[in-house]
Amino acid sequence: MSHREKLSSLQPLKYQSKLKEIIDQNLVPASAGNQGGNVLSVIKKIAVVGPESTGKSTISKQLAEHYLTVWVPEFAREYCEKLTLPCTWQDEINMFHGQLKLENQLLPQARNILICDTTFLTVKIWSDYTFGNSAQEVLDELPKHPYDFYLLMDIDLPWQEDPLREFPNLREYFMQVWHTELQALEANYKVISGSHTERLENAVKAVDYFLSTT
Repeated sequence: MSHREKLSSLQPLKYQSKLKEIIDQNLVPASAGNQGGNVLSVIKKIAVVGPESTGKSTISKQLAEHYLTVWVPEFAREYCEKLTLPCTWQDEINMFHGQLKLENQLLPQARNILICDTTFLTVKIWSDYTFGNSAQEVLDELPKHPYDFYLLMDIDLPWQEDPLREFPNLREYFMQVWHTELQALEANYKVISGSHTERLENAVKAVDYFLSTT
């Protein structure tokens, strides 16, 4: 039985205290963040996405440290850790709203760029796979909420067991899904491969090049 099958869903919108906790943990000192000199609309949003166990959270944290900015963690991970029954349609919608709120709360703390550990596009991918379709509000928001650059983590890292990871044998499938979804959005993205050390180097090179051409 998968982890999601063992979970129970939280009541709708019962995640506010956890949302605040995540935000508090990821705030940076005012001296390191946006002090008013940057208009929020010009902050570049860089999303780190990809299948399970590809180093997204590690790279997101490392990139934030490298560029002296803040990073937005994956809300779904914190949310799912609190579930006690199977993940429901409403849970997916809650995670969609939670990810957006978390990002909006942390955006003012960003310094030039905001690093996002995944996006709510993940909600669409999981909903499509689990339920056969996605909530209309998620689909409606996707084209309205673009990211400036995506780093698509490759599946060349060894699988690491984790209670919230479910599909070690479907990594190639989900990698192709990510390509398909990003291309459907006409997203600007780069595949990041290599060992953990090489991954960070390649990610920094990709981000530096993106920033130099925008």
